[in-house]
Amino acid sequence: MTAAPGPAAAGFHDRPPGPARWAPYLFLAPGLLLVLVFSIWPFLNTVILSFTDAQILRAGRFTGFANYRRAFADPDFWLATGNSVLYLLVVVPCLVLLPLALAVLVRTKIPGIGFFRSAFYTPVIASAVVVGLMWQWVLRSDGLVNTVLRALRVVSEPVPFLTDSTMLLVSAMVVTVWKGLGYYMVFYLAALGNVPVSLYEAAALDGAGAVRRFFSVTVPQVKPMMLLVGTLSAISALRVFTEIYILGGESGGPGGGARTLPFLIRQVGLGFSGETGYASAVSLLLFLLTLVFSLLGRRLSRGDES
Repeated sequence: MTAAPGPAAAGFHDRPPGPARWAPYLFLAPGLLLVLVFSIWPFLNTVILSFTDAQILRAGRFTGFANYRRAFADPDFWLATGNSVLYLLVVVPCLVLLPLALAVLVRTKIPGIGFFRSAFYTPVIASAVVVGLMWQWVLRSDGLVNTVLRALRVVSEPVPFLTDSTMLLVSAMVVTVWKGLGYYMVFYLAALGNVPVSLYEAAALDGAGAVRRFFSVTVPQVKPMMLLVGTLSAISALRVFTEIYILGGESGGPGGGARTLPFLIRQVGLGFSGETGYASAVSLLLFLLTLVFSLLGRRLSRGDES
């Protein structure tokens, strides 16, 4: 009687022959190639360009940290950085708290609530350009808001929503929050679906009202999702461009006072005389700022889990 092959022999004979063992890598190759061409190489090229004085039509030469020194001495860079950080500090709390309250409301079992869920999500699927143009029509001097305010005699002159730098920045924040409400509401709906009903029942038996149950049960249970939403919305806030561009035009508002970092990168790097090297340096600084807030969110998440 012939003995059965041992595990080592069986493993040896089960190994795919020759070309077959490369099959998994061949399936991965197209995706890896796309990531390399459209993500990794552009990032590395941006890092290289940030140390040169390259322009759109000129390769440039190595200048060391000159672009970074220029950025730290540039008032426009600090104005754009301040606007981006302010944008983050205002928008992120709104996008963490308001969608949560909205998710709690739309979970109520009342007739027609499905319609309201769809209505709240509609701005998410709308184009950012379309949303910006719609709000431009609503907020301009002869737009809907100013027309109503003047008709009610609340104001005598149009409110400069789009012609004052501060008001323009606030208006862009409103558009960002309005467009993001439905998106993050879905995140919270998924998190709320995992909260045990028994916790609410136990809190109700203890005499807790709706508000107390929200802060004692709902908020602690969805806290990890709140941290995730905060991180994602912070990254989006630092990358905001379309709202400022549509509402304030190519200059970024009066005197460029509402420019953010992505807006500044476009301005200095665009055109035949665009300074690609300097724009790349500002891009790297924006990347580092985004990385800081991402790591902060990750650290808060780990602290909450422990």
